[in-house]
Amino acid sequence: MATMPTTDQAICIRISDYSETSQVLSLLGRDGGVLRVIAKGAKRPKSKSGGRVDLLAEGRLVYAPPRREGLGTLIEFAETVSHTQLRDDLPRLNAAMFMLELCGSLLAEHDPHPEVFDLLHHALDRLGQADASPPAVGAWFVYRMLRHVGLLGEMGRCADCGGELAARGVTFAGAAGGMLCRHCEPRDAEKYAVGPAALAGLAALTAAEAGRRTKLPDAQARAATALLVYHVEYQLGRRLKTARYVTGKP
Repeated sequence: MATMPTTDQAICIRISDYSETSQVLSLLGRDGGVLRVIAKGAKRPKSKSGGRVDLLAEGRLVYAPPRREGLGTLIEFAETVSHTQLRDDLPRLNAAMFMLELCGSLLAEHDPHPEVFDLLHHALDRLGQADASPPAVGAWFVYRMLRHVGLLGEMGRCADCGGELAARGVTFAGAAGGMLCRHCEPRDAEKYAVGPAALAGLAALTAAEAGRRTKLPDAQARAATALLVYHVEYQLGRRLKTARYVTGKP
């Protein structure tokens, strides 16, 4: 028995070729979470599904879910937002690709996260504005993303003793899931040295999360992002392909 078509708002987060005429799309649906569908004939000049779908495209998705595991089938994708302005600016495009990779890496398939969809929607929209700072938008996104999936706790105090953090001698341990003061710093375990710029960046992100107006200079944003990327990669057990383009680190 054929599955009933499902409608959702979705953003395309990954594309791979399936054949000369078809694509496999990974999309973040507001109601359905991360979805993988086959877009049959999408690369043909005339396609029943609406034609080729591009990365970052946002729109109304109609698809047939898989019967069990595997790929769903794209029925229609009606693009409403293309984010074409991001493709003409490399720093903005790099930040956008970084956010797409985070969504595909940290979210399980078919697990709804409407808050993450809204976060990505607004972050991409903000990136397209002329006065936006790509490093700040990227830092805010990964910070809020980690908060949402439960991988980021209190960052203003030591995760072990609960004490206040000094301006220097602070480390971050993925195993502890937070900051460690110099007295609780592990001697042999993995750790990441946290400098003043990263501490200031995290303080600004925490203030913004609390609704306070704050500035996040690019240097502090990149330093905070580098720390948060370290945490993501520790949890995943692998490197993020796009991270070096937003942190400036190889």
